[in-house]
Amino acid sequence: MNRVAGLRERKKEQTRQRIAAVASRMFAERGFDAVTVNEIAEAAEVAKATLFDYFPTKESLALQGVGGDDLAGIVARRPAGQTFLEALRAHYRAFAAGQMPEADLDKLLTRVRVIQDSPALQNAASSLLYQQRQALAQILTDEYGPTAAALMAAQIAASLLTLQETHFKRLLDGASAQEAGRVLAQDVELSFDLLEHGLNHAERALTCAHEASTTTPEPSPTICSPERSSTPSKSGTR
Repeated sequence: MNRVAGLRERKKEQTRQRIAAVASRMFAERGFDAVTVNEIAEAAEVAKATLFDYFPTKESLALQGVGGDDLAGIVARRPAGQTFLEALRAHYRAFAAGQMPEADLDKLLTRVRVIQDSPALQNAASSLLYQQRQALAQILTDEYGPTAAALMAAQIAASLLTLQETHFKRLLDGASAQEAGRVLAQDVELSFDLLEHGLNHAERALTCAHEASTTTPEPSPTICSPERSSTPSKSGTR
């Protein structure tokens, strides 16, 4: 019985992957708006109803993975003593350190191009990211109240979206996966430093780093003196 169930699940996954691959190819060749669901179903050799069993909307065929990071789950499942920013930083630090197979990267960049070329998909992607942000805010509400939680979730979501956009732009502009990953790792640290310590702290740190890299004999004492360092506020230790 278990073997039969396993075979059935594998067949379903193969069907799902075939539909997704056909849709991705057709979207890349003709553009999202020019392709119909009927054409995708016919090319994938499935009934239209079967296609909708796997993908509830045409947009979902092109938006696989968008808003897929479970930010709320990462925060909710973090271990005791870890702040929610530390948990999110660790997640994205690990992502930046990972190496996506070249075939998967090509598929991802194809999907990015399709989304960028379609206003309808951009709107649908924004809706998914909004849902992701709302779920994160809901998790943070118990600790911080609704207004503070909404503001924190908005700042985190905006930072992560910027990381994603700049990373994809580098790859689309021809950077190697290794080089883009190296820069992404640096950007992740900068992003979470900004979130954790605030803009004033970041402005001071970046100014001092710049001065240290120039011919200035001594960093500006009014900016880089230790006395001006601010103490980071608590960010969700539990």
